[in-house]
Amino acid sequence: MEVAVWDTYVTKKDNAIMHFDIIVPTSIRDTEKIYQFGREYLALKGQEGQVLTTKECVFCHIEQLPTDKEAIINEKGYFIIEMKGCN
Repeated sequence: MEVAVWDTYVTKKDNAIMHFDIIVPTSIRDTEKIYQFGREYLALKGQEGQVLTTKECVFCHIEQLPTDKEAIINEKGYFIIEMKGCN
C-alpha cells in the first residue's frame, strides 16, 4: 500500500517538542482530516488542545507501507510513527 507521510512537530503542554509522523493512504488528501488524525493521537497522549496546523504538520513524502501495518491503516485510517518526545 502506498502511503503519504506527514511530518509533524507539536509543542507539548510542558513546552517540549513532540515529533511524529502521521501515515495515511495516498487517497486521503483532505488536510483537515489528516490534522484530525493528529489531534486524536495527541488526545491519546494527554496533549489534547495543542495546536496542529499547516505550521506543525506538513506533507513529507510517499512510500510503501510495510504489510504488517496495513491492518492498522485499514482499521483506523491512519498510523502514527513516534519519533521524539512522544512518551
